[in-house]
Amino acid sequence: MGPSPRAASTERTERTERTDALEEFAVWVEGLMRDRGYVIDGPRGGGKSRLADDSGVHRAAVTRLLQRQSMPDLETMRRLAVVLGVPLRDMLIRSGRLSEDDLPLEPGPGADPGASRRLSPEEAARRMGVPEDLRGLFVKVARQFLGEGP
Repeated sequence: MGPSPRAASTERTERTERTDALEEFAVWVEGLMRDRGYVIDGPRGGGKSRLADDSGVHRAAVTRLLQRQSMPDLETMRRLAVVLGVPLRDMLIRSGRLSEDDLPLEPGPGADPGASRRLSPEEAARRMGVPEDLRGLFVKVARQFLGEGP
């Protein structure tokens, strides 16, 4: 017996939302690539391979993203963000993995320090749905990125 009509409808909606988010994210990354001189439109452009080499990620990860097959993992996003010259925060928000509310900006000079609270790595892991058995690793890596040590 298959899923209930309501469950099937919810699953289709979630799949459509993921597909839409992946499409929007891939279009954004393609624009960044073009802006930074990566040739991706020609048959021999080589931009995908060059981006993979420059960022130290597997070429298949770049190909899967640009072919709208899968969203990159956190480490791939971090590496792509560095090479494409955008904050990891923007990558995570544009990918749909987190929202601006999940990753608030630090208040500027003279701003009320209580107005925006920074998520702890533990809270970010929970909100992102990182599986329980991987949360410790996620927190450790996040703290290294934030300069908080191991």
